[in-house]
Amino acid sequence: MSVAKRDIKRITTHVLQAMKENGEKISMLTAYDYSMAKILDAAGVDILLVGDSASNVMAGHETTLPITLEQMIYHAQSVVRAVERAFVVVDLPFGSYQGNSTKALNSAIAIMKESGAHAVKLEGGAEIEESVLRILSAGVPVMGHLGLTPQSIYKFGTYSVRAKEEAEAAKLMDDARLLEKAGCFALVLEKIPAALGRKVAADLHIPVIGIGAGNGVDGQVLVTHDMLGITKDFHPRFLRRYLELFDTIKEATERYVADVKAGEFPNENEQY
Repeated sequence: MSVAKRDIKRITTHVLQAMKENGEKISMLTAYDYSMAKILDAAGVDILLVGDSASNVMAGHETTLPITLEQMIYHAQSVVRAVERAFVVVDLPFGSYQGNSTKALNSAIAIMKESGAHAVKLEGGAEIEESVLRILSAGVPVMGHLGLTPQSIYKFGTYSVRAKEEAEAAKLMDDARLLEKAGCFALVLEKIPAALGRKVAADLHIPVIGIGAGNGVDGQVLVTHDMLGITKDFHPRFLRRYLELFDTIKEATERYVADVKAGEFPNENEQY
């Protein structure tokens, strides 16, 4: 059992900052529904991200782009109802904040008021600074996201590692500093060289959480469905599967189907 799980009743931005300063790594996983969030919270996960990856793993879309603000609020409501300890962050979906700071503020307020979540997350750096500042002006905590930003996949044209070249790495560092200066309480770095992740985490005062950004950052995040092996066809280098639930659930379901077909379920003890 971690120190955080034993001693801290509720994770806040203040607690997360203290964890960085004390050298305690921050754990973060995605959650989209009440039942899974209940398990993850009980297990001591520090941050639950209601990610726009719900577009992929929950709805079957190829990208994160189709999910709507209303759908994100629905998922966030379900997660918040389950949580007693974890800090809940919600992704602002594509089209709800880019290029219009007023729309960004309204989107963030809708999430906070209608779901009870604790913070929002936005992808991008200098190009979304105005939206970040506008949201922060309303007292809504903001988590940044740099590196591979899935909402920009059609601009990148690939899910390959970002910021390998010097110019892009320098821009990422500049954007990280800009987001910290703007007032973001934390930053996610996705799929960048480990050396750059370590450099950003050392340079910033706020927590830096990585997904494919090496072990030199202040914490780690994975998509829960990937970590548990519910998804099967996703094999990035950064992913560690702790279970193979696709196979386990499939086998259990096959046994159920066989028992029903054979008339062996329910048995006498399973009837009224």
